[in-house]
Amino acid sequence: MEIGKYNTLTIVKDLDFGVYLDGGIGLEILLPARYVPKNVKPGVQVEVFIYHDNEGRLIATTDKPYAIAGEFAFMQVKSVNDNGAFLEWGIMKDLMVPFREQKAKMKEGGTYLVYVHVDHVSQRIIASAKIEKYLDNVLPEYTPNQEVNLLIAEETEIGYKVIINNLHWGLIYYNEVFRHLEMGERVKGYIKEIREDEKIDVSLTPLGYKKVEGVTGQILDSLQAQGGFLPVHDKSDPEQIYALFHCSKKAFKQAIGALYKEKKILIEPNGIRLV
Repeated sequence: MEIGKYNTLTIVKDLDFGVYLDGGIGLEILLPARYVPKNVKPGVQVEVFIYHDNEGRLIATTDKPYAIAGEFAFMQVKSVNDNGAFLEWGIMKDLMVPFREQKAKMKEGGTYLVYVHVDHVSQRIIASAKIEKYLDNVLPEYTPNQEVNLLIAEETEIGYKVIINNLHWGLIYYNEVFRHLEMGERVKGYIKEIREDEKIDVSLTPLGYKKVEGVTGQILDSLQAQGGFLPVHDKSDPEQIYALFHCSKKAFKQAIGALYKEKKILIEPNGIRLV
């Protein structure tokens, strides 16, 4: 059983106010009745999130917090008191950010990027706004074109800073972004390059021929579905291309170039036509 994470635990007792789950080593954890799935009984396993209630007791919920221990997320400050700021966490309990873990004093109503973890002293789940402490602490061991999970974290002069797999900083350049990205949005991405300074460039679409091959198939399918003609070409807006094929303009141009060489399409002034 891991505090601050999802656990699959077995029901050992069924009572009016909820069920007790086997937390191991003789520990039983309450899942209140409001969260108990229908038609469950002792011996059945359920997936729950484990945290401490306001009295310091371990408790379970089937609600999903905005982030679990080891993850980053943007959260809004619900209240502030003498102990710190309390974030809206997506479950019954608010998540505390002690003053020592704030980069600047947090204000009620403000939204901040934080890292969720179990405090090694109190063993309680807390959040920290000092996110740099928890990033780039291990060598990046990615391969080109590897699919990764990204959190859009910050907008800069050259692109978007992202958090890769809750472990490393990465960057998506503006000229490779073809739709609006929201801070806090979670998307799939692909490793482009790990530079000599260990900075990581990432892309929202797969790299190389594999990407173009996928786009060519989409283009041919779309042409067939639309009677053999599409009013889009190499001068079309990147946004229009992304809306149709979910790829960059560069990838689209490579794809129609390949199809033209294979004599599968004609490129006309106002669109492309299936041969």
